[in-house]
Amino acid sequence: MARERMSAEERDRRRRLKWFHEARFGMFIHWGLYSVLGRHEWVMNRERIPVREYEKLADQFRPKPWPAREWARLAKAAGQRYMVMTTKHHEGFCLFNSALTDYCAPRRAAGRDLVAEFVAAARAEGLRIGFYYSLMDWHHPDGARCYYDARARRRFVDYIHGQVRELMTNYGKIDIMWYDVPWPLDAEGWESAKMNAMVRRLQPDIIINDRSKLPEDFSTPEQKVQAAPEGRAWEACMTMNGSWGYNAGDHQWKPLWQCIGHLIAAASQGGNFLFNIGPRADGSVPAESVRILKGMGAWLRRNGEAIYGSDRVVGLQKMPNLQAPWTRRGNTCYLHVFAWPGREAVIGGVRTRVKSAVLLATGRPLRVVQTRDRLILRGLPEKAPDSPCSTIAIEFAGKPRQELGPGMVVLKT
Repeated sequence: MARERMSAEERDRRRRLKWFHEARFGMFIHWGLYSVLGRHEWVMNRERIPVREYEKLADQFRPKPWPAREWARLAKAAGQRYMVMTTKHHEGFCLFNSALTDYCAPRRAAGRDLVAEFVAAARAEGLRIGFYYSLMDWHHPDGARCYYDARARRRFVDYIHGQVRELMTNYGKIDIMWYDVPWPLDAEGWESAKMNAMVRRLQPDIIINDRSKLPEDFSTPEQKVQAAPEGRAWEACMTMNGSWGYNAGDHQWKPLWQCIGHLIAAASQGGNFLFNIGPRADGSVPAESVRILKGMGAWLRRNGEAIYGSDRVVGLQKMPNLQAPWTRRGNTCYLHVFAWPGREAVIGGVRTRVKSAVLLATGRPLRVVQTRDRLILRGLPEKAPDSPCSTIAIEFAGKPRQELGPGMVVLKT
């Protein structure tokens, strides 16, 4: 019976994750009182700003009307399929309407429920919706005391569970519950199993990340593309510069080729890429973030079939001569060429027969010349047809297999 139960749980998990695997690309949004100061989302902690002093920022946080509409339109233009927004970050300020605290946007200068606006904007663009919620809370008086005081723990855990219930109850269908930083308690202290069971009762189709000290549905490597074990869903989350929240002095923006490279790397290993924007206090998005995301969207409009619904690549290796990683959909594999070779591309060690090869950017078919140990693609344009990388779709006759090693294969003449 136990094995049957586990099997049923796994089938249900796969059902809930199906859209997530197909989506591959999402938008992360870090927005809160820290955006007023513009000095990183951990500014309260790093500058040791007292609670009473930091609270005053809530009276300065006055976003312009409906900034979430701009975010959702930008996400759509970028080719992102879902959005995850901070409903409460570590600072403890809630962007949603909570009956459990006055430290929330509707009761302070903003004067409105910013999470409700986010949900409506995402739905208007046909995007899936995720709620980020920090378990750690620097503002709540029991946020640290709960570690050593049993009564404080009871109060604080009830508060956290109550807010999670509000988020899961008041905004219609939610697709992702994205917890963060479970300091200072463990899963037992947070009563995470109970909390997540409540989430699933209220939202039967939801998927939950691994940051409530339980594995749940998917892993969340941060600031790196690192695959989870095969069979487990995962999502790499990453900033465009060095900050999650708006940081006016941080100009270390990732170049477009690197951003697209991270997306390809995640898709090639069967994972998702959650790419962050940090809006200003008024909700406007920095111009560099807009430029990067629109550049990714333009590339995806030409090459999206190589990313959306892709499978983990098995049997093929990145080609260093072409600076070319692979993605895969069944027996069609996509070679993403960052170092364009000119009129022909050579791939060593391919042992599976190739049926056809096509340039995605132009739809141009290529001539395939294949020997036992070499695949040569001819008829390429002299210059790269796409930027920052050009994608070649290669259809194999069966499961792709490539054998490359440190030695050379000796062929009989």
